[in-house]
Amino acid sequence: MAAPPEAANPRHPARLLKRSDFLRVAAARRKWAAPGLILQAAPNGGPNGPSNGSVSVRVGFTTSKKVGNAVERNRARRRLRAAVAEVFPGLAVPGTDYVVIGRRETITRPYSLLLQDLRTALKRVGAPRRKDQPSPGASTQNSEGA
Repeated sequence: MAAPPEAANPRHPARLLKRSDFLRVAAARRKWAAPGLILQAAPNGGPNGPSNGSVSVRVGFTTSKKVGNAVERNRARRRLRAAVAEVFPGLAVPGTDYVVIGRRETITRPYSLLLQDLRTALKRVGAPRRKDQPSPGASTQNSEGA
């Protein structure tokens, strides 16, 4: 029997492929827009937890026609996949689904800045919280800003 997709290559996270997964991540409304990309995050599975019992990281990639023609969109997705393979192993939160959205600047942005955008976005979206869990920094958030 073949190994599960997330165990096949630890450098590359499992992929989100179903439209319903993309819509669920978008509905979670946890996103960060950087010059080179947009990152959305949501806990794995539906409201009852992971659908497959997995605590792996899953990633989906998308680019709209605003990015350019098919060649440019494919190039943007290839650059995003390479950036995710480099950044996610150390920073992605297990049990989280991510959607990485390419922008027009994804194609021309220097790769080092694209990596920096992805790292910043990962830190900004942080670990997604379920509705029944209180925010860990809720009481200290106001005192830090003063």
